[in-house]
Amino acid sequence: MKVVLFCGGQGMRIREYSDSIPKPMVPIGYRPLLWHVMKYYAHYGHKDFILCLGFKADVVKSYFLKYDECVSNDFVFSNGGKDVRLLSSDIHDWNVTFVDTGTSANIGQRLKAVQPYLEGESMFLANYSDGLTDLPLDEYVDHFTDRGKIGSFLAVTPSQSYHVVSMTEDLASGIQPLGKSGLLINGGFFAFRKEIFDYMQDGEELVEQPFQRLIRQKQLIAYKYDGYWASMDTFKDRQQLEDLVTRGRAPWEVWKAADGAPAAVESDGDRKQQRPAGGPTAARASCP
Repeated sequence: MKVVLFCGGQGMRIREYSDSIPKPMVPIGYRPLLWHVMKYYAHYGHKDFILCLGFKADVVKSYFLKYDECVSNDFVFSNGGKDVRLLSSDIHDWNVTFVDTGTSANIGQRLKAVQPYLEGESMFLANYSDGLTDLPLDEYVDHFTDRGKIGSFLAVTPSQSYHVVSMTEDLASGIQPLGKSGLLINGGFFAFRKEIFDYMQDGEELVEQPFQRLIRQKQLIAYKYDGYWASMDTFKDRQQLEDLVTRGRAPWEVWKAADGAPAAVESDGDRKQQRPAGGPTAARASCP
């Protein structure tokens, strides 16, 4: 299935980056957040992407036009640098369509703008491009297919460190961490049938109006997931994700264990890295 990625947001709450790059281009480790999202989908075989661009669209385009495979892959350097042979590759089989959907468009408008690029698709996936998860995507897609509904979204426990307050007049009657409140939020991972466009009107925000129509007709699935999920909304969120990558404990890097790369395992109450049993497979591509 094609994957629509909404990556035109500015990320105003990440002050260190908000003026220069789109929010999905904020780096996590060696690669931007957007790459981590795409790598996750590619791991499950969904490698045909449609990027809904907006703020600083040129930054996203330039990143991929100048993509350097050597940054996140092993390679052999020889002949004084004249010969560089990759031992693995990230994006050699990805197909990416870049669509400028406007700097001030909402999610619904961005989705409507790329409708022509979904011609012939009975179903497709979509993502806010600001969250990461270890969700078994194949199970999520199978559930959506079996249920026969028009839309599905991931319902998750919020990761933010706020507290939920209950009140009686001006007296607090309760306070507890948001994550323990039992509340679920929209995790930004979606699956749709092409009929979603029949529920959308020009200018509407996807969740506010079209989703309400789907709910009234019992056509929207909330897929509850209790595993790892985190969004990057603030600088603190970005630091936490960076720390997980640095320590080799990033749960969303589901492709590493599958590719024979180091995988996190529990040992003496802590996770450690395992080396792959076999060596890497050489790829044909070379670094730019």
